[in-house]
Amino acid sequence: MYLSKKLSAQNHIQGAERAKNGAVVFRFAERRDTALILYFVKRLAEYEDMLDEVAATEDVLEEWIFGQKKAEVIFAVSGGKEVGFALFFHNFSTFLGRAGIYVEDIFVLPEQRRKGVGRAMFTELARIAVERGCGRLEWWCLDWNKPSIDFYLSMGAQPMDEWTVYRIAGDRLKTLAGG
Repeated sequence: MYLSKKLSAQNHIQGAERAKNGAVVFRFAERRDTALILYFVKRLAEYEDMLDEVAATEDVLEEWIFGQKKAEVIFAVSGGKEVGFALFFHNFSTFLGRAGIYVEDIFVLPEQRRKGVGRAMFTELARIAVERGCGRLEWWCLDWNKPSIDFYLSMGAQPMDEWTVYRIAGDRLKTLAGG
Protein backbone atom coordinates (compact mmCIF):
# COMPACT_ATOMS: atom_id res chain seq x y z
CA MET A 1 0.00 0.00 0.00
CA TYR A 2 1.27 3.47 -0.87
CA LEU A 3 0.35 6.52 1.18
CA SER A 4 -0.64 9.88 -0.25
CA LYS A 5 -2.45 12.91 1.07
CA LYS A 6 -5.82 11.55 0.00
CA LEU A 7 -5.94 8.16 1.69
CA SER A 8 -8.81 7.50 4.00
CA ALA A 9 -8.19 7.04 7.73
CA GLN A 10 -8.71 3.30 7.34
CA ASN A 11 -6.15 3.08 4.54
CA HIS A 12 -3.74 5.20 6.59
CA ILE A 13 -4.00 2.75 9.49
CA GLN A 14 -3.48 -0.21 7.14
CA GLY A 15 -0.49 1.55 5.58
CA ALA A 16 1.03 2.21 9.01
CA GLU A 17 0.64 -1.47 9.88
CA ARG A 18 2.40 -2.50 6.67
CA ALA A 19 5.16 0.05 7.26
CA LYS A 20 5.96 -1.68 10.53
CA ASN A 21 6.55 -4.84 8.53
CA GLY A 22 9.21 -3.19 6.35
CA ALA A 23 7.01 -2.29 3.37
CA VAL A 24 7.66 0.95 1.54
CA VAL A 25 5.14 3.72 2.15
CA PHE A 26 5.06 7.23 0.76
CA ARG A 27 4.49 10.70 2.08
CA PHE A 28 4.48 14.12 0.49
CA ALA A 29 7.20 16.45 1.70
CA GLU A 30 6.28 19.32 3.98
CA ARG A 31 8.06 22.61 4.56
CA ARG A 32 9.88 21.10 7.55
CA ASP A 33 11.49 18.58 5.16
CA THR A 34 13.46 21.18 3.18
CA ALA A 35 16.83 20.12 4.64
CA LEU A 36 16.03 16.49 3.86
CA ILE A 37 15.16 17.38 0.25
CA LEU A 38 18.51 19.16 -0.11
CA TYR A 39 20.25 16.12 1.40
CA PHE A 40 18.73 13.86 -1.28
CA VAL A 41 19.53 16.37 -4.04
CA LYS A 42 23.17 16.36 -2.95
CA ARG A 43 23.29 12.56 -2.70
CA LEU A 44 21.95 12.35 -6.27
CA ALA A 45 24.50 14.93 -7.43
CA GLU A 46 27.30 12.91 -5.81
CA TYR A 47 26.10 9.79 -7.63
CA GLU A 48 26.08 11.70 -10.93
CA ASP A 49 29.50 13.28 -10.16
CA MET A 50 27.86 16.72 -10.38
CA LEU A 51 27.98 17.92 -6.76
CA ASP A 52 29.84 21.08 -7.80
CA GLU A 53 26.81 22.07 -9.90
CA VAL A 54 24.35 22.13 -6.98
CA ALA A 55 23.51 25.77 -6.32
CA ALA A 56 20.27 25.05 -4.45
CA THR A 57 20.03 26.01 -0.80
CA GLU A 58 17.38 25.25 1.79
CA ASP A 59 16.00 28.78 1.40
CA VAL A 60 15.78 28.47 -2.39
CA LEU A 61 14.12 25.05 -2.23
CA GLU A 62 11.69 26.18 0.44
CA GLU A 63 10.67 29.21 -1.64
CA TRP A 64 10.20 27.37 -4.94
CA ILE A 65 8.71 24.11 -3.65
CA PHE A 66 6.56 25.35 -0.77
CA GLY A 67 6.22 29.10 -1.36
CA GLN A 68 5.81 29.20 -5.15
CA LYS A 69 4.46 25.61 -5.31
CA LYS A 70 6.40 24.91 -8.52
CA ALA A 71 7.29 21.31 -7.65
CA GLU A 72 6.29 18.50 -5.31
CA VAL A 73 8.34 15.91 -3.48
CA ILE A 74 7.45 12.46 -2.26
CA PHE A 75 9.58 10.39 0.08
CA ALA A 76 9.78 6.61 0.12
CA VAL A 77 9.80 5.52 3.75
CA SER A 78 10.94 2.11 4.96
CA GLY A 79 11.43 1.13 8.57
CA GLY A 80 10.47 4.65 9.64
CA LYS A 81 13.31 6.22 7.60
CA GLU A 82 13.23 8.14 4.32
CA VAL A 83 15.14 5.96 1.86
CA GLY A 84 14.31 7.67 -1.42
CA PHE A 85 12.78 10.77 -2.91
CA ALA A 86 11.27 12.03 -6.14
CA LEU A 87 10.85 15.67 -7.10
CA PHE A 88 8.27 16.25 -9.84
CA PHE A 89 6.04 18.85 -11.43
CA HIS A 90 3.36 19.10 -14.07
CA ASN A 91 4.13 19.75 -17.69
CA PHE A 92 1.63 19.93 -20.54
CA SER A 93 1.26 18.08 -23.84
CA THR A 94 -0.58 20.04 -26.51
CA PHE A 95 -0.91 16.85 -28.56
CA LEU A 96 -2.57 14.97 -25.70
CA GLY A 97 -4.41 18.08 -24.54
CA ARG A 98 -3.61 17.34 -20.91
CA ALA A 99 -0.96 17.63 -18.25
CA GLY A 100 1.73 15.10 -17.56
CA ILE A 101 4.14 14.59 -14.70
CA TYR A 102 7.82 15.30 -15.26
CA VAL A 103 10.15 13.65 -12.74
CA GLU A 104 13.08 16.01 -12.31
CA ASP A 105 14.91 13.88 -9.75
CA ILE A 106 14.47 10.41 -8.34
CA PHE A 107 16.97 8.81 -6.00
CA VAL A 108 17.12 5.78 -3.74
CA LEU A 109 19.85 5.46 -1.12
CA PRO A 110 22.47 2.96 -2.36
CA GLU A 111 21.94 0.59 0.58
CA GLN A 112 18.21 0.42 -0.28
CA ARG A 113 18.61 -0.42 -3.96
CA ARG A 114 17.51 -3.78 -5.36
CA LYS A 115 14.82 -4.01 -2.67
CA GLY A 116 11.93 -2.79 -4.82
CA VAL A 117 12.02 0.82 -3.59
CA GLY A 118 12.67 2.33 -7.05
CA ARG A 119 9.88 0.34 -8.69
CA ALA A 120 7.54 1.25 -5.82
CA MET A 121 8.42 4.93 -6.31
CA PHE A 122 7.56 4.78 -10.00
CA THR A 123 4.36 2.91 -9.17
CA GLU A 124 3.44 5.71 -6.76
CA LEU A 125 4.28 8.40 -9.32
CA ALA A 126 2.18 6.57 -11.92
CA ARG A 127 -0.68 6.31 -9.42
CA ILE A 128 -0.48 10.06 -8.77
CA ALA A 129 -0.43 10.76 -12.53
CA VAL A 130 -3.46 8.57 -13.17
CA GLU A 131 -5.34 9.97 -10.16
CA ARG A 132 -4.76 13.50 -11.51
CA GLY A 133 -5.81 12.58 -15.06
CA CYS A 134 -2.34 13.05 -16.51
CA GLY A 135 -1.47 11.58 -19.89
CA ARG A 136 2.16 10.64 -19.27
CA LEU A 137 5.06 10.29 -16.88
CA GLU A 138 8.43 11.50 -18.18
CA TRP A 139 12.03 11.95 -17.03
CA TRP A 140 15.55 12.26 -18.37
CA CYS A 141 18.44 9.92 -17.70
CA LEU A 142 22.14 10.47 -18.30
CA ASP A 143 23.43 8.36 -21.20
CA TRP A 144 26.14 6.72 -19.08
CA ASN A 145 23.75 5.53 -16.36
CA LYS A 146 23.27 1.99 -17.66
CA PRO A 147 21.91 0.54 -14.37
CA SER A 148 19.11 3.13 -14.37
CA ILE A 149 18.46 2.75 -18.10
CA ASP A 150 18.15 -1.03 -17.71
CA PHE A 151 15.79 -0.51 -14.77
CA TYR A 152 13.60 1.94 -16.72
CA LEU A 153 13.44 -0.42 -19.70
CA SER A 154 12.42 -3.28 -17.39
CA MET A 155 9.39 -1.21 -16.34
CA GLY A 156 8.37 -0.68 -19.96
CA ALA A 157 9.68 2.90 -20.32
CA GLN A 158 10.48 3.94 -23.89
CA PRO A 159 13.54 6.05 -24.69
CA MET A 160 12.78 9.11 -26.78
CA ASP A 161 15.74 8.70 -29.14
CA GLU A 162 14.33 11.02 -31.78
CA TRP A 163 14.42 14.03 -29.46
CA THR A 164 17.35 16.28 -28.50
CA VAL A 165 17.21 18.29 -25.29
CA TYR A 166 18.09 21.98 -25.61
CA ARG A 167 18.77 24.37 -22.77
CA ILE A 168 19.39 28.07 -22.31
CA ALA A 169 20.51 29.01 -18.80
CA GLY A 170 22.53 31.49 -16.76
CA ASP A 171 23.97 34.48 -18.62
CA ARG A 172 22.67 33.22 -21.97
CA LEU A 173 19.15 33.21 -20.56
CA LYS A 174 19.56 36.76 -19.27
CA THR A 175 20.95 37.90 -22.63
CA LEU A 176 18.07 36.31 -24.53
CA ALA A 177 15.63 38.02 -22.14
CA GLY A 178 17.18 41.34 -23.11
CA GLY A 179 19.19 41.82 -19.94
